[in-house]
Amino acid sequence: MIPDWKLADEALRNIEVKGNENNQPVTIIGVAEGLKCIGIGTDAAVFQYHLTPNYVFKVYSHQALKKKEVEKHVYEHLKGSRYFPQLYGSGINYIVLSFEEGVTFYDCLLQGIPITEQAIQDVEEAREYVRSQGLNPRDIHLKNILLQNGRGKVLDVSEYVKEGNDRRWEHLVWAYKNFYHFISGNQVPLWILETIKHWYLRMNLASFGLEEFTERVSRLLFKQRK
Repeated sequence: MIPDWKLADEALRNIEVKGNENNQPVTIIGVAEGLKCIGIGTDAAVFQYHLTPNYVFKVYSHQALKKKEVEKHVYEHLKGSRYFPQLYGSGINYIVLSFEEGVTFYDCLLQGIPITEQAIQDVEEAREYVRSQGLNPRDIHLKNILLQNGRGKVLDVSEYVKEGNDRRWEHLVWAYKNFYHFISGNQVPLWILETIKHWYLRMNLASFGLEEFTERVSRLLFKQRK
């Protein structure tokens, strides 16, 4: 029996996802009736097809096809976990996942939607489950965690086969415990989020340390509240 998500296959053949240099977001070439782009990354773009609304199609650039196989492998290992989207199949240059409603933590900050302690705990439990499957939970940040009815769900598992701890999640938890009460329920301007992101990346490049980063963020948030 042919799976119903195959209805989108012809439409997906009419678009091309092209990778760009310097870790810039991909470019989408072409159009297809009924196909809507709902997300863009540096390796792939995510589409939804009007006849199969319960699925999303993560289409990879030619340069990132190896990552497609890696991500498929990881999702197969995480099968059955409620903390991640479910894998339903794959095509030549895409994987098929469950469509997940919700708002990313990043957009929660922009829109003033409170991020619950339960959602934070869900991500902690998701990380433990990943480790139990012999994988390494990495690259967990504001834009790949969804808030779903007060619960947390993790997107983008492509780095779970890499070694090492990038500490991105640990830093987010620290910020949640130490700063979030200042801004919970308030809309945070985009320029502030992007400024903090820029400072964080510079900190990772050893331009300055965690202590100076903390002081900068504290001053910025305190000034914003005045």
